[in-house]
Amino acid sequence: MAESPKISIITCFLDVAPYLEETIQSVLRQEYENWELVLIDDGATDGSTAIALNYEAQYPGKILYLEHEGHQNRGASLSRNLGIAKSTGQLIAFLDADDVWQPRTLSQLVSLMQQHEVSLVCEATVYWYEWHNTGKANFVVPVGTAQDKVYQPPQLMERLYPLGSGAAPCICGMLVTREAVEKYGGFDDSFEGMYDDQALLVKLYLHERVYVSSTCTNWYRQRPGSLVHSSHTSGKYAQERKRFLGWLEAYLKAEQIHEPAIRGLLRKALFPYRHPLLYLLSHTSPKEALKSAKKLLPQKIRRFLKNRFSTKTTVPWPK
Repeated sequence: MAESPKISIITCFLDVAPYLEETIQSVLRQEYENWELVLIDDGATDGSTAIALNYEAQYPGKILYLEHEGHQNRGASLSRNLGIAKSTGQLIAFLDADDVWQPRTLSQLVSLMQQHEVSLVCEATVYWYEWHNTGKANFVVPVGTAQDKVYQPPQLMERLYPLGSGAAPCICGMLVTREAVEKYGGFDDSFEGMYDDQALLVKLYLHERVYVSSTCTNWYRQRPGSLVHSSHTSGKYAQERKRFLGWLEAYLKAEQIHEPAIRGLLRKALFPYRHPLLYLLSHTSPKEALKSAKKLLPQKIRRFLKNRFSTKTTVPWPK
């Protein structure tokens, strides 16, 4: 690797005019100089497009504006893949269009990657609430495993979300080699928003050396209109997780990965979706299980459960 390899920063955006300029400015303030910023317009309808085009005009050769044919909205995965395809850096970083970096972010991540000879470096993230008067304080979320060490594949699959209990790295706190991204096909186009980053990360966990750092130089803006926040409030999160776990099961099968620990964690993660009634009965109180089951069970079964958990000592099965 060159002493100061070129970094391609991939930023896709959709209707983030209030935040985009601050994001771009955080790139311009980087101490590390050998970078290019690729701005991918995913069909913006506010002032975001004008902001991006203005910065491209101000910084030719450093900032590049791209859009889909017909100014279509194609989703995060296709947008990031477009940016990767048109970029030229040996290393790739991702910065969402409402998040920001500290000036030392790139120099620090490059140094760690060169020092430890890994394909991916990831660090802790500031969950940024204080950008606005939300009444909630910022807090730091470390990558959810032991810090400042190299992990061999597939160790992080067992430790980090989406199968492990530890927090996954945020995409704005990562630096990855182009070679690794291209080797595994970039982002899976079937994921348009939620889990697009996890689909790439699990491939890296399974096949590449990863360095987990305790440093924290990226700020992840918390706001009601964000994709993650909207998925939780709309109830779509569980649906997306179920679909992702099904995709992961198929990927492991196709790659002939049979690690018992990983397979066991995947079965555990899939259990609530494939056996929802058993999961409810085994993980909730009788009252909550009955409440949740009302929408799913036939009336005769509901009546049996109601009687079963009443004060009666014997309950016949309904005929």
